[in-house]
Amino acid sequence: MRKIPNNGNLKMTKVAYPLGLFICLFIYVAYIKWHWASATQAFFSITEVASGARRGHQAHSAPGTAAHGHEVFYGIMFDAGSTGTRVHIFQFNRQPGETPTLTHETFKALKPGLSAYADDVEKSTSGIQELLDVAKQDVPFDFWKATPLVLKATAGLRLLPGEKAQKLLQKVKEVFKASPFLVGEDCVSIMNGTDEGVSAWITVNFLTGSLKTPGRSSVGMLDLGGGSTQITFLPRVEDTLQTSPPGYLTSLQMFNRTYKLYSYSYLGLGLMSARLAILGGIEGKPAEDGKELVSPCLSPGFTGEWEHAEITYRISGQKAAVNLHELCASRVSEILRNKVHRTEEVKDVDFYAFSYYYDLAANVGLIDAEKGGSLVVGDFDIAAKYVCRTAETRLQGNPFLCMDLTYISLLLQEFGFPENKMLKLTRKINNVETSWALGAIFHYIDSLSRQKSPAL
Repeated sequence: MRKIPNNGNLKMTKVAYPLGLFICLFIYVAYIKWHWASATQAFFSITEVASGARRGHQAHSAPGTAAHGHEVFYGIMFDAGSTGTRVHIFQFNRQPGETPTLTHETFKALKPGLSAYADDVEKSTSGIQELLDVAKQDVPFDFWKATPLVLKATAGLRLLPGEKAQKLLQKVKEVFKASPFLVGEDCVSIMNGTDEGVSAWITVNFLTGSLKTPGRSSVGMLDLGGGSTQITFLPRVEDTLQTSPPGYLTSLQMFNRTYKLYSYSYLGLGLMSARLAILGGIEGKPAEDGKELVSPCLSPGFTGEWEHAEITYRISGQKAAVNLHELCASRVSEILRNKVHRTEEVKDVDFYAFSYYYDLAANVGLIDAEKGGSLVVGDFDIAAKYVCRTAETRLQGNPFLCMDLTYISLLLQEFGFPENKMLKLTRKINNVETSWALGAIFHYIDSLSRQKSPAL
């Protein structure tokens, strides 16, 4: 018997099929719209990165605005010192309307310094490229074009003849221009001593929170490098402002505030340059006829060689010298006489001391070699007297220890620090290197921000 078709089911099928198609089509269209919106948002984010980079030096911060409103940006600073070249890669985080905070630092150093390639500039490029590769690994790809890349050279290049220094800098600039980072016309330069001191002051006050909190007392900064030494602090006594010699006061604009700083760099009074002067040598010149340099600051039984700024000197102690510390202190005093300006206010300012201050103090056990610590200025004098008195029994150790400690002790006294003045010696604050590099890149980025938004 033939079955009769069920017209009711057929009608339902005719209705349900297009309805199902319609629902599927609606879901598909909704998905496409959602997906397009997401893709468009991603596209505009990437476009913003690219356009920020195309704006050149006026775009100072990478497009790292996260969902909760904070901004991430990077800065790369090359520190071309007298003994080595170092790269610092900094990552910053900024909440809207607040002072940025440092969230990460990567650091790598290479020896020798750029000045060692003065007669063969091509050899300088491999080290620069190696450090640039570190930056490429550390900075996310999307941030490259908006991340400022800067090199600042210090005393090592300041002491070179001008033409040689400029050839080195030009070669570095060529390497920088070929990199994917944000490179301005001022990306490579020799830093003057005052800028070095001011940048180190920014670093330590940024890391201690003094710049973030208006009204909070700032700290002073002492830096002792190989070729120069700096002192920087914020005077609060009118007499300091009135009596400081020309060139010792400088204005700094940061975070819409202006600071009038006491800052001075003494070229030639860095530890290595001071050694040469104490020995009786002349910067950049070999000893006449290979003559031996004799010093009362070296043990009477010592003879040897010392290399400084690519020149090797024959050196020895003064024969039959008695009371080594007294003779050495007399010689150091001659070198420092009328070279350093003394300020009374340093007695009342908290100071951090870096570089060779730290190294020498750690060398003789005045502070922990890893953690740093505090000491009083007189501790350097006590250590100097002990080391000088026992110098002959330690000929295998550092032959310059008596000279260096005596020099540091007298230098601090010349600055105006009393023997009971406490100094904090550290390599890091909150696990960040206390070099001038952080302050310099931070100031550079802040200046780019002011160029971009002069009304802010």
